[in-house]
Amino acid sequence: MQSNTYSSGLVIDPEAGLVAPARQCPSPNRDDRPQSMQLDLIVVHSISLPPGEFGGPSIDALFRNRLDSSADPYFREIADLKVSAHCLIRRDGELVQYVPFHQRAWHAGVSSFNGRERCNDFSVGIELEGTDSGAFESVQYRVLNALIEALRHTYPSLTDAPVVGHSDIAPGRKTDPGSGFDWSRVHAIGATDS
Repeated sequence: MQSNTYSSGLVIDPEAGLVAPARQCPSPNRDDRPQSMQLDLIVVHSISLPPGEFGGPSIDALFRNRLDSSADPYFREIADLKVSAHCLIRRDGELVQYVPFHQRAWHAGVSSFNGRERCNDFSVGIELEGTDSGAFESVQYRVLNALIEALRHTYPSLTDAPVVGHSDIAPGRKTDPGSGFDWSRVHAIGATDS
């Protein structure tokens, strides 16, 4: 593993598992991956809180167990969830990191890919601020591709890893990143078109 600046401009410190420049917003919703488990899957999600609204502190609050359940009726349904992702790409392209890449983020839930259960064990979870039906911003695709490039460069086990949607690993349960996500704009090996 190595830490260099790539054409993407992002740098990942392989020892710390942190990407720069990203705003660090540590989540307690993480733990160690199973021993000897290698990263070999990248999962793309979408999120907006409240649903359909962008900006504001609610995503950070959810991933840090600080969501104010009285701030929105929807928050009462999700306030007790213990979830996280490795990173979030906001509508304006801001990159936020919640969990170091060498640790397990709690983003996939009940999931399976190519017959392997528990995708959190071997994947990186990347959230894009958006909805399942709306279009994403061009800057979000640019940052996503830059992050994928940096991950592949830093972690050899991700070099040929597929990039899939949450809907691909939890079909029938999840629909994100949704029909508004343009897979043709993801410059990554193994990207799906679902």
